[in-house]
Amino acid sequence: MAESQVQLGHIVFYVTALEPSLAFYRDVVGLRECGRLFDGRGVMLTGGRTHHELLLIEVGDQPGPLRGPRRGLYHAGWRVGDSLDVLRDKYRLLQEGGYTITGMSDHTVSQSIYAEDPDGNEIELYVDNPDYDWRANPDWATLPMRPLKL
Repeated sequence: MAESQVQLGHIVFYVTALEPSLAFYRDVVGLRECGRLFDGRGVMLTGGRTHHELLLIEVGDQPGPLRGPRRGLYHAGWRVGDSLDVLRDKYRLLQEGGYTITGMSDHTVSQSIYAEDPDGNEIELYVDNPDYDWRANPDWATLPMRPLKL
């Protein structure tokens, strides 16, 4: 049987306070910081396998624009292949299956579709940009996200 190209790429947590969570994942787990975003309210961490395995987003204690008072898992990102053609196929499958597509983004380093599973959990299906070397150029984290058109 052929090996699947699908792999868990990253997870995103909403956290009350960024710095204590960053200290835990950096100092205890052993991940290293690889970028900040969302005006300093987000930090990306990596173990070195990919551009980021974890994104922490500070949402505080009060309801707000990011999803209200929710804490914990925001979404899981699944790397589904190596080309936009693969992502187009996933987009078609989502549409044909009647799944809710919540967004599509070009993150420079990767291109993503965000969708809900049958229970309303948000997932990200993405492919990395083969023309962008995230190891040599970490600036991608500071670039604005652009809409993705498949």
